[in-house]
This record gives sequence, structure tokens and C-alpha cells, in this order.
Amino acid sequence: MRLGHVIGRVTLAQQDPAYKGGRFLLVQPFAREQFQGAPMTPLAKGNSLVVYDNLGADLGHVIAFTEGAEAAAPFERPTPVDAYSAAIVDEFFYNPPQGGAGAERE
Repeated sequence: MRLGHVIGRVTLAQQDPAYKGGRFLLVQPFAREQFQGAPMTPLAKGNSLVVYDNLGADLGHVIAFTEGAEAAAPFERPTPVDAYSAAIVDEFFYNPPQGGAGAERE
């Protein structure tokens, strides 16, 4: 599961009935800097993704989303979806490791 910031909506002319009750959102996944409090600056082209949402997330919300096979699991029948909104996040706390063994090197 990953966290991302909702930066837009996707409008469809037609959609599969399996998607009834939801919509598609354009999401910018968090990078390490956003967990540390950095602003959500635009990423390079190709770094955003489309996420199916039936929870009611909107522009500016932070969501938790799953990708791959787990994204299709909530549907009753096989449904073509790459990413699924699993939660709308109110707040999160991030305490990065403080050096020592196992800490990431930059």
C-alpha cells in the first residue's frame, strides 16, 4: 500500500458497469520528501497514476492505494483496474530512522 495526493479527476464518456458508484482520480504518489513534510511539488511527467475510488476522495485529499492484483480484489468479478483507493488519510506520523545499523545511505 502506498500514499498519494489527489491532484485531479478523470472523466469517462462510458464505463464498465463494475465501476458503478465510483470514479477515477489522478494521484501523485508520495516520495520520501513528502513524508518528511515537503510540499507536493509536481513530479516529472509519467509519475502520476489513475486510481479507482469509491470512498469519495476529492482534490487535495491524501489517500492510501493498492496496485496490481490487490487492486482488483474488492470487485465481485474480474475487473480491469491497476490501482484502488483503500482509505482516505486524515493524518499520518513519520519518524525516520536516525542513522545506525540498517539506515539508508544517500
